[in-house]
Amino acid sequence: MRKSPLAYSFLTLLIKYPKLLLIALLLGGLSYTYELFVARDTMVFQGIPKATRDGLQTFTRIFRNDAFMVGYSDIRGNPLWVVYKLSAPKASQPLKRPENFTSDWRNFGVIGTSDYTNSGYDRGHMAPNRAIAQLYGKKAQEETFLMTNITPQKPSLNQKLWQRLESLEFEVFTQKFKSVWVYTGPLFNRDVKRLKSSYWVEIPDAFYKIYVGIQADGNLKTLAFVIPQNAKANTPLEKFIVSIDTVEKQSGFDFLHTLEDGIEKELEKQTQKEGWF
Repeated sequence: MRKSPLAYSFLTLLIKYPKLLLIALLLGGLSYTYELFVARDTMVFQGIPKATRDGLQTFTRIFRNDAFMVGYSDIRGNPLWVVYKLSAPKASQPLKRPENFTSDWRNFGVIGTSDYTNSGYDRGHMAPNRAIAQLYGKKAQEETFLMTNITPQKPSLNQKLWQRLESLEFEVFTQKFKSVWVYTGPLFNRDVKRLKSSYWVEIPDAFYKIYVGIQADGNLKTLAFVIPQNAKANTPLEKFIVSIDTVEKQSGFDFLHTLEDGIEKELEKQTQKEGWF
């Protein structure tokens, strides 16, 4: 097999100057160490979600963006969890919505916007476009249109109930707390279904949201929702309130696991909307 001129030149350079290889390996190692032990921890609250089930169904690769982080499943073609932090909306001009969704090079561009075409499902954002755009700017907004932030949602859910919940978290929850951490993602049952337009994308049966509100005095309150794909659009959101324990059982992930055990246990059983809306 004929070597490309670029590859051959690079190989020749490394052989001629082996110190370059050593420096490259050192810099790569330092970069990965920073990513693993510093950068990622700043973008989550009380620990990166930890899989509680063995196997490929909960295996994720972590993609860090400017304003949110994704635990992505190549097996399911879905982000299994997405985490972002909200604060009160800024008085600024709304940014124009990007026209297109884009493939993410980090999952090798396997899934593109055309995988959803004529599927009967919307390209549902997990990290929301509007809130991320207003709080974090244009580049962060554009990253919400990466396909690794997208999951199949029925139009009636995506454009109504889910949109209502996104508005509630940004316009109401952020007024009641100093900041709000959000974990969100899809839920699947054992009956695997995939988009008719793409074998790569599994169809979720429901979606979850976990909220951790940080009060001015540092105290915490939690709230969680599980909303099925086929939920009726006019259903009151409080009908979908569950405990974080319920989300953990259904998702196969442990959230907030670096909290002191007693505090974690108390927060994860809460199901009251009082203090939220």
